[in-house]
Amino acid sequence: MNDSASPAAGRIVLLTTSHRVAPGLLSWPAWQTLHAADRVLCADPAHSLLPYLGEAGITAEAPAESFDARALVDDCLAGGRTVVVITSAAGESALTDGLARLAGSGRQRMPALELLPGSYDLPGARLLDLVQVMDRIRVACPWSGIRTHEDLGKYGLEEMYELVEAIETGDREALREELGDVLLQVIFHARIAQDDPDEPFAIDDVAGTIVEKLVHRHPHVFGDAEAETPEDVRAHWTRTKAAEKRRDSLTEGVPLGQPALALAAKLASRVRSEGLEVPLPAGEGVGYALLAMAVRAEAEGVEPETELRAAARTYRDAIRQAEAEADGAGEGGAS
Repeated sequence: MNDSASPAAGRIVLLTTSHRVAPGLLSWPAWQTLHAADRVLCADPAHSLLPYLGEAGITAEAPAESFDARALVDDCLAGGRTVVVITSAAGESALTDGLARLAGSGRQRMPALELLPGSYDLPGARLLDLVQVMDRIRVACPWSGIRTHEDLGKYGLEEMYELVEAIETGDREALREELGDVLLQVIFHARIAQDDPDEPFAIDDVAGTIVEKLVHRHPHVFGDAEAETPEDVRAHWTRTKAAEKRRDSLTEGVPLGQPALALAAKLASRVRSEGLEVPLPAGEGVGYALLAMAVRAEAEGVEPETELRAAARTYRDAIRQAEAEADGAGEGGAS
């Protein structure tokens, strides 16, 4: 065994933190290690944790640019001390990168190295990054900075159609990407709303509204109500929604701008859920025939838009096949 590469006395702890968590919120092992350390270094002199360390009576040095990894290792070996280097989980600093190179060389006598996560990202933490990026784009981008809700309306429709296509084709990579594009529309609209001079609201208000709605419409999850089947859940949802909206007509809240087959199916669903007997309007022509087909599809539990899109894709493939055969026949005749 090479003695020069063997572990030595002393310990360097790399304490990682996340910018997505409030800087004073560290794990208990992290605080214990910080209080017990002989020396605390912070790779970033502007790190948001530094004021909290000061309040806790911990002095953290911000190493100068000339302070390199080898100097830290030599200092630790000479004193047998525990040194905590605070860095960000988002990426390595020059100091921590240098420590990794020395440890991996196999030639440098090293103190013990330990990685200690000081704070963890919760699920959904990357949404905070998206909010920050969108905020910066809104302020600094000449195009994004002047967009309105009306400007973005068409993009929202396009992204939803692309999402539906990704779902129907089963393309998982496209699904992930299109979900992100739809999410961008939500974040963008919320950021625009934040600038409204009369009735501003922000993404937290949007999220808070949907959280309250979900909790209220799931009394079987967040309350004492019981629901054993999907039909029970749907009944809870329908009753709660009706009480919230206090509609004068079943047709209220049905957007007329949606695709025609989906519109017809939605109206039929409202009628059927209330047990009303509403005869289809009498009339001739393709429109009335399509209406009857959409109502029939809804009654049978079929989404007419989805079914028609599937049939249209099959038709598209047949067109391409016919084109290929026509091209092939043309080339054969030319030869």
